[in-house]
Amino acid sequence: MRFYARKFLRWIAAAVLILCYTLLMLLWQVDVPRSQVSQWSVSKDGVASASENNAKTRELFQERAPRSIQDLENENQKFKLRIPAQVTPTSKDILNNSTHSTNLDDLFISVKTTKNFHQSRLNVILRTWFVLAREQTYFFSDADDAAYSSKTRGHFINTNCSSSHNRKALCCKMSVEFDTFLESSKKWFCHFDDDNYVNVPRLLKLVQSYNPQEDWYLGKPSIRSPLEIISRYDKQQNISFWFATGGAGFCISRALALKMLPIASGGKFISIGEKIRLPDDVTMGYIIEHILQKKLTVIDLFHSHFEPMKFLKQENFVDQISFSYSRFGHEMNVLQIEGFDEKVDPTRFLSLHCHLFPNFSFCPS
Repeated sequence: MRFYARKFLRWIAAAVLILCYTLLMLLWQVDVPRSQVSQWSVSKDGVASASENNAKTRELFQERAPRSIQDLENENQKFKLRIPAQVTPTSKDILNNSTHSTNLDDLFISVKTTKNFHQSRLNVILRTWFVLAREQTYFFSDADDAAYSSKTRGHFINTNCSSSHNRKALCCKMSVEFDTFLESSKKWFCHFDDDNYVNVPRLLKLVQSYNPQEDWYLGKPSIRSPLEIISRYDKQQNISFWFATGGAGFCISRALALKMLPIASGGKFISIGEKIRLPDDVTMGYIIEHILQKKLTVIDLFHSHFEPMKFLKQENFVDQISFSYSRFGHEMNVLQIEGFDEKVDPTRFLSLHCHLFPNFSFCPS
């Protein structure tokens, strides 16, 4: 009897051991981390490999930008910082601007003037082409003028620069023009002088032919060969470059302006002008052509007072972008055009405007 009891207990003990072993095995399989199992796969030859899963993991992480880059982008949005020019636009940016569609509101048109010419030069502009681009045109002067600030609906800026016509005063105004454009969201910066008539529709048509996300410097030189100056650092070296004459007008794309930002913004434009000892339009060409190595695209449709206006044919006026005038003693350099009496219209801008836009109320029927 005692023998059978002892044998029964042995069977019970063996069963308990087997049961405990089975439970332990089950618990071990459950406790294996799922991530540890999933990162391995078995290849066709039975060798465990993590290559395929690791590749998928890398792809997932590559789709998300590093936190530092995301934070930088967020800060740029928060403080409206401009992206440095060397940053390559994304494919989304290129896609959105692939047609580089430009409308009138994408233009920032600046007109440089001085307090001595407010009445004699601005009135004819305000009566003619300014009406076609009120919201896009700003006047940059060297004094406050409540009357013209009202006439331009606040688009009259006192640069606090000198009213003289010397190099530093000219560069000072251009510097303020450039910085004001950078503060805007406009695609094109187009500069003109207060003795220019701007054919607004033709100007718009011009910039619509170029992509503002590319580097464009559009204008017309007044010299037949590149300007040569002696390098300040190497007296044996000559620097040569083209520049667009400010008196004819020129346009700069936003992409190019952003490349100029670290060099010319915040008053640095004035310093460069002082360094090379040349006026504003030449300084602009020096920065773009020499420092940034971007070429001037010559547009013959811009015209300054350096040109004899009488040689422009009336049938071609509609295709031109800018016109000018000047006086040499008793000789007037003006357009040859029929219209108002010369005493009423000495600049010929009223007659030109009525030729281009005959439906204006002051134009003869």
